[in-house]
Amino acid sequence: MTRGGARVGILGGTFDPIHDGHLAIAAAVRDALGLSGVVFIPAGIPPHKPGQAVSPAADRRAMVELAIAGDPTFRVSSIELDRPGPSYSVDTLAALAGGTGEPRALEFILSAEAFAGFPSWHQPARILELARLAVVPRAGARPFDAAWLDQHLPAWQDRVDFVDGPRVDVSASVIRDRVRAGLSIDGLVPPAVADYIAAHRLYTERL
Repeated sequence: MTRGGARVGILGGTFDPIHDGHLAIAAAVRDALGLSGVVFIPAGIPPHKPGQAVSPAADRRAMVELAIAGDPTFRVSSIELDRPGPSYSVDTLAALAGGTGEPRALEFILSAEAFAGFPSWHQPARILELARLAVVPRAGARPFDAAWLDQHLPAWQDRVDFVDGPRVDVSASVIRDRVRAGLSIDGLVPPAVADYIAAHRLYTERL
């Protein structure tokens, strides 16, 4: 993690699997906001997906490592995979912001779809104290305006950055469905990730 005031992007998710949309969003936010890099954080036990089967942590981390291997500004953290219990973003950001005793400027990256539900998250005000929000568009998700911010996040408007990133219409669930159906996922995930999914027979025999 870069220190000394440089801003760092934080992109969390189940990453089951990581796909080209995740990479495009990370690159767009990094470039638009002048970030020193982006840290990808695979979720341990996603609190918003109770009872849903998730691939083993080792597989999800391995796919992230393969996906970002060619970009020195990207890295992966196992902070949530190593922590027992549900993975709440506020706990992760608190650890990243103060874990070394030095202040860190964090940009927490969210899709517009996720941002719509942000006010109902665990301790959203505390999240906004720990990090700025970088909100990127998502195909089909509603746009946001000042009136929405005034209603749902009063006094926090100056902590939200809207980034005009790529509207990549791809989701992990679609990729899993295509693998299950024996269809190609070329162009949806990096080739190394597609090879890993095939080699480890993810999304087929483990269902």
